[in-house]
Amino acid sequence: MAIVYDTYQRDEAERLLPLLKVGDPQRVLAMHEGDAITAAQFVAHVERVAAQLPEASAAVNLCEDRYAFMVAFCAIALRGQANLLPPSRAPHAVEEVMAAHPGCHAVGDRPMDPSPHRYHPLPELAVDAATALCAEWPSIAAMQTVAVGYTSGSTGAPRPNTKTWRSLHASTAGNLRMLHQVVGERFAVVATVPPQHIYGIEMSVLLPLLGDVQVHSGRPFFPADIAMALAQVPGPRVLVTTPVHLRALVESGVTLPALAAMLSATAPMPPELAAQAERCFDAPVMEVFGSTETCAFASRRVTADSRWSLYHGVHLHPQPDGTQIEAPQLDVPATLADIVTLHDDGRRFELCGRHADLLEIAGKRASLGDLTRRLLAIPGVKDGAVFQLDEPDAIGVRRIAALVVAPALDEHIILDALRASIDPVFLPRPLRLVESLPRNETGKLPRAALLDLLARHVPA
Repeated sequence: MAIVYDTYQRDEAERLLPLLKVGDPQRVLAMHEGDAITAAQFVAHVERVAAQLPEASAAVNLCEDRYAFMVAFCAIALRGQANLLPPSRAPHAVEEVMAAHPGCHAVGDRPMDPSPHRYHPLPELAVDAATALCAEWPSIAAMQTVAVGYTSGSTGAPRPNTKTWRSLHASTAGNLRMLHQVVGERFAVVATVPPQHIYGIEMSVLLPLLGDVQVHSGRPFFPADIAMALAQVPGPRVLVTTPVHLRALVESGVTLPALAAMLSATAPMPPELAAQAERCFDAPVMEVFGSTETCAFASRRVTADSRWSLYHGVHLHPQPDGTQIEAPQLDVPATLADIVTLHDDGRRFELCGRHADLLEIAGKRASLGDLTRRLLAIPGVKDGAVFQLDEPDAIGVRRIAALVVAPALDEHIILDALRASIDPVFLPRPLRLVESLPRNETGKLPRAALLDLLARHVPA
């Protein structure tokens, strides 16, 4: 048996997988600064950048423009290097990742001051037609580590997770299969999330590489900018976004070009928000479930069904402290902190919470996710988060705290509203009103940032 496994590992190590899966050199891969970029032009850009990169084992990819990120991502991989993807582009986050990978360098699409050590700005991404037509389709070793993604830090310190090219091929196959059922095989993507995040890579970098998909190179933030970006790509259109961005779109009253679907991840999608978005933009809101460790492995349309449907080849095994997952993109099973209940012979599941979110105080149980949902349901609450403090109080209980954005309310009104729906032992104390929550680029709330903001709002 060991001989068979060793042979499999050797064969996988020698197998090559294409950089681009759809073979038409003239298919439009991206809209970049108003210009249509073909697959052949993209390959020429990648090969030109790859030839200029220094020798190293890894590179921090700091490109902000999505197309520039795609070029750098593939050029770094073609050189046999891994893309290092810090949890943010903040200097301290970049420095920590570079310190963990001695000898690495950094790549970006614009000047930086101060710039990281061994920083290399990309050359101009311009290719003439003759060069573009001569571009060849490159391949990458299946088992090569092409990316190291870091968790957001919402439950603690960011953790690194390596991704091989085989793994990303497999996870993208699941995403494409899901989207083909919703919008068809050919579509265009506009994304509000950064390409450095694993969700952004999956839905706005890998989809155009491995499917017949076109992507807009920008990262529009304001509703009017999102509408403009969508107008620059052909239909059917898929908007890749988050609950935070989707809420801003709904509340803005903006009119968007026709959408085939809206895709959401990084935080639970409130069913009420999904229903509002579907009414406003006349398209389904599809939510994907996954993590930096696993990539996406399930989806649902929350307005139609609260249960999640697993991707092909994915199997979940509930455990007392979480859930074990087997998936085509995983070389070995992984264990998630999520607690699930399986349905329909294991093909679908219901999310019951995260092990780390479960609370037990005075013999009573609740979850932080449910408490946050009840907080957000209070009229006048614009944003909020409930979390547990690190240090126990005088009687040994780790208190629950909340930060709330509610300009027209005071703390007493919010606490009174919570008393009507939760047990008094789970009332957040302290509860502080703030102007905004410290959400990162994907809308997540790093725990360290929450604790720091709470500390800065202690009454004098």
